[in-house]
Amino acid sequence: MKLRTTVAAAGLAGAMALTTACSGADTTRPTGAGATADAAQLALTPTTAKAKGEVSTVNWLLEDEPDSLDLDTQGGSAGRTVLSNVCERLYQLQPDMSVKPSLVRQATGPDDKTLVLSLRDDVVFHDGSAMTADDVLFSLRRHARPEMEQSDEFANVAEMTRTGDLEITITFKQPDALFTKALAGDAGLVYNREQVEKAGKEFGTPGRPDACSGPYRLGDWKSGDSIVINRSDSYWGEKPLTQQVVFRWADDSAMVNALKTGAADGTYADSISTAAALRGTKGLDQHYGPSTAALALIPTERGGLADPDIRRALALALDRTGIARSGYGGLVEPWATPVGSGAWGYEKEAFAAAQKQLTGAPTRPGADDIAAAKKLVENAKAAPDKPIVIGTDSSQGRLVIANAVRAALQQIGLEGRIKTVPPAEYGEFYGDKEARAGIDVLVADWYISKSDPIGFYDNGLSDSSNNWIGFSSPDYDSKVKEAMRTLDDKKRAALVIDVQRRFSEAALWIPVAQTPTALVIDDKLTGPPASMAYLYYPWAAALGAK
Repeated sequence: MKLRTTVAAAGLAGAMALTTACSGADTTRPTGAGATADAAQLALTPTTAKAKGEVSTVNWLLEDEPDSLDLDTQGGSAGRTVLSNVCERLYQLQPDMSVKPSLVRQATGPDDKTLVLSLRDDVVFHDGSAMTADDVLFSLRRHARPEMEQSDEFANVAEMTRTGDLEITITFKQPDALFTKALAGDAGLVYNREQVEKAGKEFGTPGRPDACSGPYRLGDWKSGDSIVINRSDSYWGEKPLTQQVVFRWADDSAMVNALKTGAADGTYADSISTAAALRGTKGLDQHYGPSTAALALIPTERGGLADPDIRRALALALDRTGIARSGYGGLVEPWATPVGSGAWGYEKEAFAAAQKQLTGAPTRPGADDIAAAKKLVENAKAAPDKPIVIGTDSSQGRLVIANAVRAALQQIGLEGRIKTVPPAEYGEFYGDKEARAGIDVLVADWYISKSDPIGFYDNGLSDSSNNWIGFSSPDYDSKVKEAMRTLDDKKRAALVIDVQRRFSEAALWIPVAQTPTALVIDDKLTGPPASMAYLYYPWAAALGAK
């Protein structure tokens, strides 16, 4: 589970010049900038048209400056957006959200608790040295350290050993259906051991080289201004069309202005509101792709939504269509689960059908829904006797959701009060129990790094740190754990769908909408994926002129 970045830099760092040329056609855009879309009608396409021409420099926007480019110690979508082009993983998340081997040439499973990884023999790090099994083993063991960001991905690992010149064998305490998917994320990053050890605690800081093998190498990082990546001449794979990418960072308003004026060439919009504000802008294309991201309401320990009937009532009364139109320009789609369809990396038809069968989160509540919600409130064993406090920051979308929650509560005979805090304080709600002690429900924006819904539903486990209301169900726990060790995709999908139903019926989290990935790009450029894969896939390697 990952928290979407919510704190942006104060403004656009430095002046940027538009350097691209060549003509191109528009994509799906309405007439008039900022025009409202209908997310249900948007085609979520994983890729854009293949690029044909070279480009010298592209100026790209991030939502903030990375704190570090060592993803073991500091995660975040800004750092991943840069490093997905610089560093490679053992497996690779594809634009369609499937997973395939990358630095692994072949993977075999002698039994359901053993994974043998045969490594490529042609991979070269940016310092010119060849990737070895020792580098891979060092990287995996580094990721698995308890203090590292990805350590939880190795909870089922019993042993990792080098069993050949280019072979790693991993044995598990029990079968782990998500492990290879984790190796397509940050748990699968492969570092040059010599470079990491040489840098020590300064690895990932400005002035230090990368320790990777990707299509781009890290150039200058001027703290507070920009990060540059340059095409790597030693790259073992296909040569990128774009020679250099210059990253700068901006808050939402500065980002919109830079893209409108041509000072920037593109961005993966961290806030869908940014894309909504740029709809129909001349000279810009927008592409929308699958994502695991979703907007949801998370009940807290304070207790205002402790009663499941109250949670179910709120879920029935919430106007998701109104939220999508008023807060997000129609670019988010009312949704019945708290995880986006990009998580459907397998058995897509089964997951799509199951989503449609869920009835507890209507897109726009009708009279029957409101009547049912009022009945739930009347029969609740622990209806709140004081206002339900809704936690949010001042961003447009989240404020719209907070007001919609207050309106829904009023409709079913309850009182809501909105607590608005600065973005930095808002981010503390997620990880600090004391920080959220004064709110009953958090307006949240989440994504998961794996293209498997079970990677979300472990949030309902009795011992999960994200199970704030203390939901406890031995049957639920058993089903989640069974799914996590079921290697057969079809059988696992059936288990996950059952878990999804249980989660939804208990209204552990209240779903609002799924959020697509939004790629905003100069209309002379094309090539990068439009899906959430950009966080883990070398998107700039496909970027070029139309």
